[in-house]
Amino acid sequence: MSAVDEGPAGHEALIGRREVNDLEAILAIANHDGGPEHTTPSRYDALFTWDYGKGARARLDRLYEKAKTAQWNAQTDLPWATDVDIEAVVAANRELAGARFDIDVTGTPFERWTDDEWLRLGIESQHWMLSQFLHGEQGALLCTARIVETVPWIDAKYYAATQVMDEARHVEVFSKYLNEKLEGAYPINAHLGMLLDDIITDSRWDMTYLGMQVMVEGLALAAFGFLHETTTEPLLKQLLRYVMSDEARHVAFGVLSLQELYGGLSAAELKERKEFAFEAAVRMRDRFLQQEVWERMGVPVKDAIELVQRSPERQLFQRMLFAKIVPNCKKLGLLDNGDSWLRERFTELGVIEFEDQPDTGEEFEALQVG
Repeated sequence: MSAVDEGPAGHEALIGRREVNDLEAILAIANHDGGPEHTTPSRYDALFTWDYGKGARARLDRLYEKAKTAQWNAQTDLPWATDVDIEAVVAANRELAGARFDIDVTGTPFERWTDDEWLRLGIESQHWMLSQFLHGEQGALLCTARIVETVPWIDAKYYAATQVMDEARHVEVFSKYLNEKLEGAYPINAHLGMLLDDIITDSRWDMTYLGMQVMVEGLALAAFGFLHETTTEPLLKQLLRYVMSDEARHVAFGVLSLQELYGGLSAAELKERKEFAFEAAVRMRDRFLQQEVWERMGVPVKDAIELVQRSPERQLFQRMLFAKIVPNCKKLGLLDNGDSWLRERFTELGVIEFEDQPDTGEEFEALQVG
C-alpha cells in the first residue's frame, strides 16, 4: 500500500468509492460466496529469534503472565444448561430499550408491520450480530497465529501464543451458542470479509497488529460491551463478560507492541498506517448496516437503512463502536504525528469525540474476570 491523494480520489483508492457515505456503493458489495471455505492467498516471512530473554519488554511480559492465569474453559465455565427463549429475550430487550424507532415510519415499509414482524427483526438482528462476532473471531485466530510467526520479540511471541488459545475458545463459544441456542450462523458480511482479507494478505507484521489487534478487536470490545449492557439473557451476558476480559488484553497487547515500533517510523510509513486504519474503520462501520438482515426480512434494503440511519439512537450506537479505537490510535501517535490526516478522517466519520476516552492499556485491568 502506498500513500494516496487527498480528497474523493484518495477515498476511492482506499475504500473503493469517492464518498464515504455513498449507500448505493456500500450495498453494491455483497457476499455471494456460499461455499464452506474461503482461501486468502498471502506471503510473509516467518521469523525466528535467538534472543530468549523473557521480560525484556516488561509490560508485554506482564500481559503474558496475566494471560496464563486467566484461561477459562468454554465447555465447563459457562452455564450451557440455561434455557434460551430467544423470542422472550428479544421482547424483554425491546421493552427495556423503549420504542422500536424514535423516528416517523409513516409511508415506509415499517408502517404496517405487526408485533410479530418487529419481533422477528429483533431475533434476526441478534442472530446476525453474533454470527459476525463468530466470523471475526476466526479472523483473529488466523491473524494471531501469524503474529506468533512474524513478530520479532520473544515476549510478544509468548503472549500471542496465549491469544491463539483465547481466539480458538471465542470461536468455540460463539459457534456453540449460535448452533445450540439459536439456528446457526449467517454467512460472513462482505465488508468484514474484505477487511479480514486485507489484513491477512499484507505481509508486514505490524499491519496484522494494527488491523486486527487495534481496529477489529477494538471495535469488537465496544460492541461486546454494548450487547453485554443491553441483553437480558444471562448465558449470553456471562459469555460476553468472559470474552471481553480476553479482548481487553488483546487490544492492550496490540497497542503496547506498536508504540515502540511506530515511534521510529518515517512520515511516509506512518501515513500508510493511517490510511490502513481509515480503511479498516470504514469497512467495520459499513458491516454494521445489517444488509443481510433486511434482505432476509424482505424489505427494500436501501430504504430500510436510510430510515434506520436517521434514528439518533442508531447514530449513537455506530459512533460508540469507535469508543476504543480512536483513543488507541491517538496513543499510537496516528492522529497527529506529522499531519492530521487520520484526525480529519475520524472527524469525517463523526467519531473524533472519543479521542480523550481511556485507551485500552489504561482500562484493561478493570475488565478482567476474577
